[in-house]
Amino acid sequence: MYVEKYNRQKAVEYAKEWAFKRNPNYYNFDSIGGDCTNFISQCLYTGSKIMNYTNTYGWYYKNANDKSPSWTGVQFLYNFLINNKGLGPIANNSNENNVQIGDIIQLSFDNKIFTHSLIIVEKEKNKILVASHTFDSYGRNINSYPYKKIRFIHILGVQKN
Repeated sequence: MYVEKYNRQKAVEYAKEWAFKRNPNYYNFDSIGGDCTNFISQCLYTGSKIMNYTNTYGWYYKNANDKSPSWTGVQFLYNFLINNKGLGPIANNSNENNVQIGDIIQLSFDNKIFTHSLIIVEKEKNKILVASHTFDSYGRNINSYPYKKIRFIHILGVQKN
């Protein structure tokens, strides 16, 4: 297994193209809990070009009924990215100073459970702009969200065979 570079620009280009619409190749989960992490997984996949088909603990999408929990679940995606020892993207916890475009942010609105995933599409000195589904946006300032807790997930690369 080796680590390949994550294509941040491709992930952001995908986010820009699909932020306000839905890719017909993926189910839209808006009506059953939200589409934010599904959208973020699509962006990550565009930047990594590999899925991890490990049952339960992998990260993959075949169709709405055959996908890993991490493809659409906020906490499951976090656990996969931070703990992944197999194929696919790998990440670490970071902070707002060390994240880049293509990295992931997750928000908690109740100070207990993280329930929203976003992708960084632009970063200036003290300003981070994001894209997201469910609350469809592109280029929205992260500080415009009424969150109680925030976590930054820096994509280190992509493990491949």
